[in-house]
Amino acid sequence: MITALVTIMVLAALAGLATVVTAGAPEEISLADRIDALLPQTQCRRCTFAGCRPYAEAIAQGAADINQCPPGGERTAKALARLMGVAPKPVGKEFGVVPDHPAVAFIEEEACIGCTKCIQACPVDAIVGASRHMHTVIAADCTGCELCIPPCPVDCIIMRPAPTVAR
Repeated sequence: MITALVTIMVLAALAGLATVVTAGAPEEISLADRIDALLPQTQCRRCTFAGCRPYAEAIAQGAADINQCPPGGERTAKALARLMGVAPKPVGKEFGVVPDHPAVAFIEEEACIGCTKCIQACPVDAIVGASRHMHTVIAADCTGCELCIPPCPVDCIIMRPAPTVAR
């Protein structure tokens, strides 16, 4: 009986030690994760990648440059340059215009035909509505990527300055 009790205590102590050793190891934050944290998360694809995470991975692998993000602008390009240890450079004109201010999509209700093409195009699910009914944009979720504009057959989507949030 005592042998069994001692054996169980030793096994429990070893299991506890293994848990402490593995739990105490700090997780390494990957370079792609650190790059992704600097990007604006607009998922606009202007950088030529399918979203911010693929662009971050490409930068980390040396397959993309630090100046491909118009929504992030010069501030993001400089932050990426610091992180990567390279000289800063302006956002490349071939990737689009750096916006003067954050913007969100707005759907003109009287023109919307409820085709759902904007809903399908939105990478962050910021547009709600039903087929053949007017749609609307949840401004707090809209990243201003403008991907909803081209598929709209009635041109009822416009960009407006993003609402400011009181802090």
